[in-house]
Amino acid sequence: MPRAARPTVPASPHKPFQPLALLPEERAPRLQQLCGKVAACTRCQELAETRTQTVFGVGNPNARILFVGEAPGADEDKQGEPFVGRAGQLLNDIIAACRMKREDIYICNILRCRPPGNRQPSPEEAGNCREFLDGQIAIVNPEYIVCWGATAARNLLSSEDNISKMRGRFFQYGPAKVLCTYHPSYLLRNPAAKKDVWEDMKFLFKDMGIDLTGKS
Repeated sequence: MPRAARPTVPASPHKPFQPLALLPEERAPRLQQLCGKVAACTRCQELAETRTQTVFGVGNPNARILFVGEAPGADEDKQGEPFVGRAGQLLNDIIAACRMKREDIYICNILRCRPPGNRQPSPEEAGNCREFLDGQIAIVNPEYIVCWGATAARNLLSSEDNISKMRGRFFQYGPAKVLCTYHPSYLLRNPAAKKDVWEDMKFLFKDMGIDLTGKS
């Protein structure tokens, strides 16, 4: 059974982003400017020394929905784009099931460099990259943010809760509503959880005024 909607949770202790007052046509150039700053970043010595390239973000600079993942993996490090491996293919399937295209959404990660061995980002690394994450969010100024996985949810919202406890409700981050759900890589290991993610997507899109159940 779908979870009953719970009230929106107040913003996290971390100072939330403040959207920039930009015209739609100004957002892509501002993102490109920030991308150049990321490409030159060496704040995390290990990551700067082991990366092939930085992985900034892709998608619609005027998107209503912004996706946040954990960190680039090997495929992302090679291609310079987030969510392009097996988990990315599954994410594309989820997007298609929601009657959208990848290009309709803005997609980024907590980190913009691949941690060696695909380990989880350290708190220091996430902190070093936070300026870039909040910069992207401020420029795109989405109505909704989806955190894919516990690492994204905990870092964005400064929470220690398990992802299972964070599902089924909205958090507030600046003016954006935040939904937390399982990472596609988790779904590859636990296919039964796909039904939970689908419930989360229906919950999100219902709030957007879109019914994904097939009803007109």
